[in-house]
Amino acid sequence: MIHKSQTTNHEQLTTNHEPLTLIEHLEELRRRIIICLIAVFVCSIVCYFYVDKILFILSRPVNKLVFLKPTEAFLTKLKLSFYSGFFVSMPVIIYQIWKFVSPGLLPKEKHYIYWIVPTSYLLFITGVLFAFFAVLPVGIKFLLSYATESIQPLISISAYISFVIIFLLVFGIVFQLPLIVLFLTKLGVITPKWLVTNRKYAILVVFILAGILTPGPDVFSQFLMAIPTLLLYELSIIISKIVHSLQSIKK
Repeated sequence: MIHKSQTTNHEQLTTNHEPLTLIEHLEELRRRIIICLIAVFVCSIVCYFYVDKILFILSRPVNKLVFLKPTEAFLTKLKLSFYSGFFVSMPVIIYQIWKFVSPGLLPKEKHYIYWIVPTSYLLFITGVLFAFFAVLPVGIKFLLSYATESIQPLISISAYISFVIIFLLVFGIVFQLPLIVLFLTKLGVITPKWLVTNRKYAILVVFILAGILTPGPDVFSQFLMAIPTLLLYELSIIISKIVHSLQSIKK
C-alpha cells in the first residue's frame, strides 16, 4: 500500500510539472492579463467616486489648480482615476505575475519570490509616500518661490497631475534599489567591494537618470531625485555587506 501511494504521488507530481505548450503558455498569459485589466478597471471605477478627494490631497502643495480647456478637468479626473486604480490593484497584478512565472521557478527561486514580492510592494509604497510628504512639498515651494508681483503661478490641473504622477512613480521605482542589490548579492552577482569601487560611476548614472526622468528641466527637481537615490545606494552597500558577511559565516 505504501509503495502504491508513493507511486501515485510521484505520478501526480510529474503530471503537475509537465511543461506547457506554447499555445497553453499564451492562453495562460491571456487569462492573467484579462484578470489584471479587470482588476484595474474595477478599482478605477471605485476610485472615480473618490477622485475629488484624491485630487484635493494631491493639490495641497499648490492649493489651487485651474483648467485651460473645457475638457481638461474631466479628462484629468479620468486619468487620475486610472492611475489610482492601477495603484490600488497592484497587489492583484503582482499576484497574477507571480502565478504566471511560478511554475517555471526552482524551489529556491520560489522561496525568494515569497518575500521579494510583498517587500517590493511595500518599498514602492514607501517611495511614493516619501516623495509626496517629504520631497514634493519642498520642491513645489521652491519652484513657486520664483513668483513675483508681475509673474503669478497659474498651474493647470493636467500639467500638475502629470508632474505629480511621474514624480511619485519614479520614486516608487527608485526605492526598489536596496531590494535589487540584496537579491543580486544573495545570488553572488555583485559584491560590496564592487558597489564601493563603482560608486563614482553610480553617482554619474544617478544624475543622468534624474535629468531624464524628472518632469521639469530645472536642476533643483533633479537634485530632489538624485540625493535620495544616492542615499539609497549607500544603504544598499550596507545591506550588501551584511548579506555578504552572513553568507561567509554560513560557508
